[in-house]
Amino acid sequence: MSLPVVLALSCALHLYIGARIVPQLPWPAGLALAGLLLASALLVPMAMLARRLLRPPLSDRVTWAGMLCLGLFSSLLILTFMRDLMLLVLGLANLDAPQWDEHTAAAVPLLALALSLIGLINARRTAAVVHVTVPIAGLPEALHGFRIAQISDIHVGPTIKREYLEAIVERVNALDADVVAITGDLVDGSVTELAQHVAPLAKLKSRHGSFFVTGNHEYYSGVHGWLAELRRLGIHVLHNEHVLLQHRGAALVLAGVPDYSGHHFDPAHRSDPQTALRGAPDGVPRVLLAHQPRTAPAAAAAGFDLQLSGHTHGGQFLPWRFFVPLQQPYTAGLHQLGRLWIYVSRGTGYWGPPKRIGAPSEIAELRLARAG
Repeated sequence: MSLPVVLALSCALHLYIGARIVPQLPWPAGLALAGLLLASALLVPMAMLARRLLRPPLSDRVTWAGMLCLGLFSSLLILTFMRDLMLLVLGLANLDAPQWDEHTAAAVPLLALALSLIGLINARRTAAVVHVTVPIAGLPEALHGFRIAQISDIHVGPTIKREYLEAIVERVNALDADVVAITGDLVDGSVTELAQHVAPLAKLKSRHGSFFVTGNHEYYSGVHGWLAELRRLGIHVLHNEHVLLQHRGAALVLAGVPDYSGHHFDPAHRSDPQTALRGAPDGVPRVLLAHQPRTAPAAAAAGFDLQLSGHTHGGQFLPWRFFVPLQQPYTAGLHQLGRLWIYVSRGTGYWGPPKRIGAPSEIAELRLARAG
């Protein structure tokens, strides 16, 4: 969308909130909300364009302000719409009264502020560890208890910097996992801008190393530069390929594919789980790293036992969690498709507004277990 269209849409939606809520509030509160809505209507589109128009650190500060406004605005919009629906139902039932208008109008900004503050705290805290057991048919005894630490969708960028990632790395290292899997959307920005903030990944520790596959945001951020930088940091990039891990005398195939949409940016980055298994031995457990859950049908057809994905953020906050199923078959957690298990991370960081409601960030520790 062009800048005029974005500005017009932002102003129209903010005007809707203002028209429905501001007149019902006492004048000091109404004036404060009107001023906040005016600032938000300008800052939200500016935040989306800040990196094109401004240079750091000013662009980061504008993005921070705009993303905070976007988080608050989203709650104001949903609550205003829900209030209008409620008042409509009450009116049709002849139960409307003037005090309903006043009380509900006051509740909308108060509740929106509370949700935004809770969401900010949830988003900025270091992700908690989620323990998941995955039963694998025919898993060798030596691989029973094999542990994979998965991080995903960190989105290092304007509001997520080195300190945020350092805390994640420290928590992952405390797990003493067998493998670390990074399932895409690591960055939102170029290597030049963010290399110093991604550098803590070099400190990741596990028995068999750290492995990475691209997410869609790597393609917005200069994918080839990032692949080179991650390799420099000692991260193994899996690009339609696999490695054969030897663990206590048993073998495990760990494969990875580019993002589901990667071929739109580079024809050589078409996601292909079948190619990723080329040359892999038969009768060996197979784990696939694939950023988007919708890779699952192709992974199942290729004969994988487990797919680790992210991308969805678990919806992150309302109303987006209702839209995820329109694009992805799974939103969060452990699912099964035939013999294939799919685990979808809610993400270890956040994207856009620093806000998480009902979809906490996570570091997943996946433990392979013998089925039955």
